Amino acid sequence: MSLSFCGNNISSYNIYDGVLQNPCFVDALNLVPHVFLLFITFPILFIGWGSQSSKVQIHHNTWLHFPGHNLRWILTFALLFVHVCEIAEGIVSDSRRESRHLHLFMPAVIGFVATTTSIVYYHNIETSNFPKLLLALFLYWVMAFITKTIKLVKYWQSGWGVSDLRFCITGIMVILNGLLMAVEINVIRVRRYVFFMNPQKVKPPEDLQDLGVRFLQPFVNLLSKATYWWMNTLIISAHKKPIDLKAIGKLPIAMRAVTNYVCLKDAYEEQKKKAADHPNQTPSIWLAMYRAFGRPILLSSTFRYLADLLGFAGPLCISGIVQRVNETQNGTNNTTGISETLSSKEFLENAYVLAVLLFLALILQRTFLQASYYVTIETGINLRGALLAMIYNKILRLSTSNLSMGEMTLGQINNLVAIETNQLMWFLFLCPNLWAMPVQIIMGVILLYNLLGSSALVGAAVIVLLAPIQYFIATKLAEAQKSTLDYSTERLKKTNEILKGIKLLKLYAWEHIFCKSVEETRMKELSSLKTFALYTSLSIFMNAAIPIAAVLATFVTHAYASGNNLKPAEAFASLSLFHILVTPLFLLSTVVRFAVKAIISVQKLNEFLLSDEIGEDSWRTGESSLPFESCKKHTGIQPKTINRKQPGRYHLDSYEQSTRRLRPVETEDIAIKVTNGYFSWGSGLATLSNIDIRIPTGKTHLLLIFIIVNYHNHRFLR
Repeated sequence: MSLSFCGNNISSYNIYDGVLQNPCFVDALNLVPHVFLLFITFPILFIGWGSQSSKVQIHHNTWLHFPGHNLRWILTFALLFVHVCEIAEGIVSDSRRESRHLHLFMPAVIGFVATTTSIVYYHNIETSNFPKLLLALFLYWVMAFITKTIKLVKYWQSGWGVSDLRFCITGIMVILNGLLMAVEINVIRVRRYVFFMNPQKVKPPEDLQDLGVRFLQPFVNLLSKATYWWMNTLIISAHKKPIDLKAIGKLPIAMRAVTNYVCLKDAYEEQKKKAADHPNQTPSIWLAMYRAFGRPILLSSTFRYLADLLGFAGPLCISGIVQRVNETQNGTNNTTGISETLSSKEFLENAYVLAVLLFLALILQRTFLQASYYVTIETGINLRGALLAMIYNKILRLSTSNLSMGEMTLGQINNLVAIETNQLMWFLFLCPNLWAMPVQIIMGVILLYNLLGSSALVGAAVIVLLAPIQYFIATKLAEAQKSTLDYSTERLKKTNEILKGIKLLKLYAWEHIFCKSVEETRMKELSSLKTFALYTSLSIFMNAAIPIAAVLATFVTHAYASGNNLKPAEAFASLSLFHILVTPLFLLSTVVRFAVKAIISVQKLNEFLLSDEIGEDSWRTGESSLPFESCKKHTGIQPKTINRKQPGRYHLDSYEQSTRRLRPVETEDIAIKVTNGYFSWGSGLATLSNIDIRIPTGKTHLLLIFIIVNYHNHRFLR
């Protein structure tokens, strides 16, 4: 078969009606922007003009994000996908012709290379912080937008419409090129690197100026965030030798406990102000957590929805591929003759196209799924740190009457720190499943119904009927695990007591008695472990048996109800859909269990946070040195707020000290008053001198704490 850009037909080179009236020359015109970009950017990329011109002096191999950074990456990925579709459409259309027409897919191939080069070029420009070199990208997007618009207009004049795939692809590329051109215009407007007298200078983020911060996830580009490419250096070093805390480095400001504490505390105080206007209403910790951490949860839920929807692309693509292969083997594949246009239906009936789409869908699904997990895990850890800081701050201000009157015990406070905050963290890990699972189940049932009809409902009913058994097994599994931990704790406690009093046991010959007690506890622990292993095996068996039972019931019902043999495409697609349905039903019991535990934990936290305190502080009066609006952005507190040279544990103390306000002493009922006090332990030098103390009525226990603390300080100095 001969090879030619416009084909062997001499009429393909006819330009009597004008150059723009020839579709082959219009396709050739679309090569001009791509060739221009490649010739301009390759010298800059390989010679290194951008990387050596104006290097930002920061201590990390990262960059400054220009305006519209994430939007540019998203649009570039979308444009690359459209280029892949254009290449596939050109190859399929060219396969129907007698000779090779390179103009159908060669401009798309060059465009794919040019688009990839553009984002690599942009990455290097950001690394160098030399935005003047972005002018080449601006010219490229302008030229690409103009040439694609000309091509779209010519298709419209030829009578093509939305039913033609090539027309739709060209229209989408016009929109994407226009949006990328708008992004470049916005960069010019904000950075003023060209056409303005005074360009704007941007400093790198404060975290990147700190040598100790090595967690670069918030500062890398979108591709590196999705693939965690920036961690390669750490992973390679960890492979060579064990890593330590120094190699890991410090956390960025936005991930530190003090930043998240300020956000959550301010949000909770706003809820307390609203509840103060309604006597029967208590402040809601749920709303406070949503106000402080709602944005990342919504982002994680969006990623989860996209991942679940892309998961259904697999069964549909498999069904199409098997159906096309079956038609080819049976000789029922109806191929049309030479056609100048290709519809979307004809394009998606190609098995090779479906295979490529299946591959891309799986990659995107896993990418969105791990992005959702990462955001929820990071947010859950931040929430737990903020709650621990709130509990710690509350303990310092807690009135001793709560402990003395039995309203609260040290064990309850320990449980708040160790258990309740951990329960809320795990609930946040599983939170996106609450609203993602119903959508996943509904979509799966709808697709099964379209494939198999009413017989699919029988399989769905089998899964629903067996779900309570799964829930029962999961409940028993949790109970067995809890009892195992209790017996293990009791055994370790007894063993520790034996080791501490081993001399006394040997003296009185009690070792056999205590050994028997430990063995009894150990036997109970072994029995609980056997129960746990039994329920674990049952859970694994049910996870494997439920899809098989549902598929078997569906296929048998379909064979008896319709009287037709089940097609291979329907069988493979329905089998994949049933496996998708089992996962949310299996996680349902776990999510519900953690949701119930989270509700109980929030109730306990609310009771603790509303307990009586010593005195008043600025949180009651609404005064704060850091407003809640400063925590809305990911960067958190402004650079001047936190002294990075001090350890992180002092941040909370300094923040609390700055927010406290003294009440007017004129209105207080003073019980004890000391002016110019002189105190010493014995006849030596004064330990305390020139001391002024005013203790209000009902607050005299502060004097005891004051004396005890200074006594220990005196003994320590001696």
